[in-house]
Amino acid sequence: MAIKLITDSGADLSQQTLSQYNITSIPLRVHINGVDYEDSQSLYPEELYEHIRLGDEAKTSQPSPTRLYEILEPLAKKGDPMLYIAFSSALSGTYQTALSVREELLTTYPNIEFEIIDSKCASLGQGLAVYYTAQQILQSKSFEEVIEQAKFYCKNIEHIFTVDDLALLAKGGRVSKTAAFVGGLLNIKPLLHVEDGKLIPLEKIRGRKKVFRRMVEHMKHRAPALSNQTIAISHGDDEQAAIELKEMIEQEFGPQSFIIEIIGAVIGSHAGPGALALFFLNEAKATDKRKHPELS
Repeated sequence: MAIKLITDSGADLSQQTLSQYNITSIPLRVHINGVDYEDSQSLYPEELYEHIRLGDEAKTSQPSPTRLYEILEPLAKKGDPMLYIAFSSALSGTYQTALSVREELLTTYPNIEFEIIDSKCASLGQGLAVYYTAQQILQSKSFEEVIEQAKFYCKNIEHIFTVDDLALLAKGGRVSKTAAFVGGLLNIKPLLHVEDGKLIPLEKIRGRKKVFRRMVEHMKHRAPALSNQTIAISHGDDEQAAIELKEMIEQEFGPQSFIIEIIGAVIGSHAGPGALALFFLNEAKATDKRKHPELS
């Protein structure tokens, strides 16, 4: 039986990639001016960023249990093994809701194989884990092998990112309002990463160009082997910045390939226009390198 791969819009994967690998994506929700939208269904990233630039406040939420059931039930009915790689539980309640919906589905379809993984990743960090897992499915690996590999990818994907405006992170409680105000005055850009699914500040840097250089330096420190990897870059409606960072990485490491995507409406509501994020596999043990040539 074919393995059905599922994720959500927190992964920031394009419709082209989702279609290419037959991945089902569950839309998270965005609320603007009293109107509810589904990420990448009724609200697209470019529209979200335009709202933010106009001063509109965007709030986000997980999909309802009913909406999750509507999407997952037809897949369960087919009887194929299902693997859902979910947005970090530290940033969204979607993972916990999915666990509840799975229990409900098992009462009707007691024989389905349905694994849900808390990716502890966000944006294309989650998306890169999904992408690598799709490659494993194409190699006709068993369901157990695919689950094992998916957990490995989620555990070992690094997130290095910056935002252009600290105010949106302050609204979300990620930095203090005072830090956001002072940072804006001094042109200070925060560099952050993800640790155990949570956003953790790394350092503050003055000037965008210096931020790019530090992102590449952190990359070199965390993953000495990069030439065989696929590197993912997501951006807050600033493709030129993503291309500039890509060119710096190409010159330094010469990786195998890149995935560049715009940050979706849910994560973009908090990161804002001008955000830039970088994702890659970190240094792993020798035993992992034997299993994963991209780490060699």
